[in-house]
Amino acid sequence: MKSAVETLNPTRVRLTVEVPFEELKDSLDAAYKKINQQVTVKGFRKGKIPARVIDQRFGRGAVLEEAVNDALPKFYTEAVNEAELNPLGQPEVDIKELKDNELLSFTAEVDVRPAIEIPDYSGIEVEVDAIEVTDEDLDSSVEQLRDRFASTSPVERAAEDGDVVTIDLEAKVEGEVLEDGVAEGVSYTIGSGELLDGIDEAVKGLSAGQEGTFTSELKGGSAAGKEAEVTVKVTQVAARELPELDDEFAQLASEFDTLEELRADSRKRLANMKQYDQATQAQERVLDKLLELVEVPVPEKLLEDEINTRKHNLEHHQLPQMGLTIEKYLEIQGKTAEEFDTETREAAVKGIKTQFVLDELVNREKLNVSQEELTEHLMRRAASSGMSPDQFAQAVVEGGQVPMLVGEVARGKALATVVEAATVKDTNGEIVDLDDEDEDEAEAGTTEAAKDSADAAEEKPEA
Repeated sequence: MKSAVETLNPTRVRLTVEVPFEELKDSLDAAYKKINQQVTVKGFRKGKIPARVIDQRFGRGAVLEEAVNDALPKFYTEAVNEAELNPLGQPEVDIKELKDNELLSFTAEVDVRPAIEIPDYSGIEVEVDAIEVTDEDLDSSVEQLRDRFASTSPVERAAEDGDVVTIDLEAKVEGEVLEDGVAEGVSYTIGSGELLDGIDEAVKGLSAGQEGTFTSELKGGSAAGKEAEVTVKVTQVAARELPELDDEFAQLASEFDTLEELRADSRKRLANMKQYDQATQAQERVLDKLLELVEVPVPEKLLEDEINTRKHNLEHHQLPQMGLTIEKYLEIQGKTAEEFDTETREAAVKGIKTQFVLDELVNREKLNVSQEELTEHLMRRAASSGMSPDQFAQAVVEGGQVPMLVGEVARGKALATVVEAATVKDTNGEIVDLDDEDEDEAEAGTTEAAKDSADAAEEKPEA
């Protein structure tokens, strides 16, 4: 076999392959054997039909076609390995010449990973938010905890903002009551926004035993996305009562004996959260700076596939779970379809570039992934998916996704290497020292841009 490579552009090549006919012998034998098992010829036992009879009855061309289809993946792979290419996706194969007992010649065009030069990144400097827990932050945190321990008591008055009402609901679409449009004894806090749009205005001012109607777009159920006329009847109005902020509340809501201890712990927790946010911000901004330094061509076919995948996942998986259509989503986001397309394309480009650059860093820095690192990452991913580690691990193995997880961890380590070399200052001008815990998070691939690109440019089977 002879092969040659022609570079069409930085991300696409054309392989020209010539195969002497004798190298097709194994595939020809396999073709005759396969056809033998599929056909019957009078006078011959099944599977024992001579090759010459198959040629006469079914044509030599059918045998050659079967043999070539069997042989192409092998010769294509050999040519790819010989040229040391990193293909992306399936090739476009064109058979140029097939001379019986002489020669097979074909070309294969395929996208490839571009050659990337990583410049010195030690000079990267970024600024992140300073860690500062204000009294307002602390008060808000304690108030949220206080709100969780609120009690309710029935009142003989009209419903107001913040009250908890018990209601019955009936939804009609085009005058017909929906089978799944009736609910009784629903508890709802006015102003929480947890039910239908328009319900707050409908129930405020109503006392127990009174009812009102309003129109709203249904978020779920059999008529999701349709306008419905909803009747709401209030069966009880209850006022929420917040506990006093004192030592007794601290003992009720936490393991602390005093309110002062509770507030001190809350301040510490807020500081830790801000520190985590700061570390994540540092990773994202260092990554952006790194991408600015590197010229990364993006294969157009890979980009279009990634854009389509992102749109499909949003429209058919994420939005339906929220009871939204793409049109309603765009309305809520205040975006036009053109703006959405532009943002999706930009995100896909960044995702692909991120993976290419970080993968190149993995190779350059010779970064390896240990079993312990992979296990820790799997545990994190399992927790975020709501699955047990065993369930998640089984799904990963059955789906053949172990290499993808290894890639995520390796790219996280590559990004951590760049962050470690960069200068990170906060808005006060102070140098930020990202501690070991933050680096662990980086190595686990917690940066959204890095994690978002995990599937963007995975190499597909080559043929």
